[in-house]
Amino acid sequence: MVAVGSIGTNLLETFNLLIGILPPFSQNFIKLFILVLFVVVYSIFIWKFHKFIATKNILGLNLSKYNKAEHPVLIKIIAAGLYLIEYIIFLPFLIFFWFSIFTLFLIFFTKDLPLQSLLIISAIIVSVIRMTSYYKKGLSKELAKLLPFTLLAVSMLNPAFFNTERILGHLNKLPDFFEEIINMVP
Repeated sequence: MVAVGSIGTNLLETFNLLIGILPPFSQNFIKLFILVLFVVVYSIFIWKFHKFIATKNILGLNLSKYNKAEHPVLIKIIAAGLYLIEYIIFLPFLIFFWFSIFTLFLIFFTKDLPLQSLLIISAIIVSVIRMTSYYKKGLSKELAKLLPFTLLAVSMLNPAFFNTERILGHLNKLPDFFEEIINMVP
């Protein structure tokens, strides 16, 4: 975990060294390009995220088709086992993965928000999207797009957002992020 923080520090130092030898116009262009690239990656992530997380049946594996048993009790036991595999093992892992990636983006978009607050905000957003997917798919899809893009808009309205060094400097928070994420898993 410490290696990630030192990578962040080294990356920031290398960036500042490289950007320092360029003329001011080029420095601003490179910084703007990095910010635009970051927002594009975030937008693509949200587009993929909203389609995935807002769906009621995320996996669509239909493992029941592999249930070839003929005895009624055996059919129910195998069905329960397949359900356990699909919804108790795979689904939480996928949701946790998307939660982690979304929280990672929030780390880069916020200035001085504590890591625990970011984790809570991310968990609330992902949970609300998942819960509403069982009510109305359209509502869930809109929330999955609206909330993250609203966070992006609020971040962009903050003058500190346009500081490439701040964004790259957040790489130093990654070890704490991974430690907090690991501590969340029971």
